Amino acid sequence: MTYETLDYQVADHILTLTLNRPDKLNAFNAPMMNELIAAFDAADADDDVRAIIVTGAGRAFCAGADLSAGAKTFDFEKRDDRPDKQGVPRDAQGGVDWSHDSVRDGGGRVSLRIYECLKPVIAAINGPAVGIGATMLLPMDVRLASSAARIGFVFARRGITPEACSSWFLPRLVGISRALEWTYTGRLFPASEALAGGLVSAVHEPDALLPAARALAREIIEHAAPVSVALTRQMMWRMLGADHPMEAHRVDSRSIYARGSMADAKEGVTAFLEKRPAAFGDKVSTDMPAFFPWWKERRYE
Repeated sequence: MTYETLDYQVADHILTLTLNRPDKLNAFNAPMMNELIAAFDAADADDDVRAIIVTGAGRAFCAGADLSAGAKTFDFEKRDDRPDKQGVPRDAQGGVDWSHDSVRDGGGRVSLRIYECLKPVIAAINGPAVGIGATMLLPMDVRLASSAARIGFVFARRGITPEACSSWFLPRLVGISRALEWTYTGRLFPASEALAGGLVSAVHEPDALLPAARALAREIIEHAAPVSVALTRQMMWRMLGADHPMEAHRVDSRSIYARGSMADAKEGVTAFLEKRPAAFGDKVSTDMPAFFPWWKERRYE
């Protein structure tokens, strides 16, 4: 696939996915939404991709929504780049049909796709990450920041509210009090504050950011079984919404039972006993256990 707003490069089992509108500070628009979803689809389908790094071209990670539409930027009924161009979706009573696909938030579509990803996702926040540029980071697994990064959940300052499923993700990552402070004020804050608040796990000088992200990706690739990583990712994220540890026990039990009889488990133990690196052969595309997925897909309604 040819991308208009992204750079998609795979090397050494690492997909480096670069937001690539540097002249617009990588501002998010409808083509970028569609291409990000397509890129994660492609990555999940490609067994050569074992880890994903997301970063930005130029001096920004993502400056937020493209505001070139002016005052109608967030007025979906007046936008000409929305999925439904046939007018306002109406219900039987003549009101807005809130369950209609055209009401859906584009950033949320991207966050949900990242949430469903089967590969580990590392954010390399190379510069300003504002609005959707900040919220798309939340379903990524590890966030590393450049010392030049500035982050802002600026929605209240634009007269709107947080999007991209961030009302679910952000409090789980940083706690409700800090999440509310950042979203109420809408202020830009430095990478050091993001580190102190637990939003990012490390801050690096600009030239060291991508090497650090690649080193982390290589550690995963060189030591972990891809199917185990895919299962672990979904187990951890989906258990954040579980109402009892029995939900985790149920999935853990199925996963250990299924994986324990597969070639990867035999190789992992044998390699440890023989004091050599493991060569895991099971593939995400063909060897996920029969109980996967264990959840019921949620529909937008």
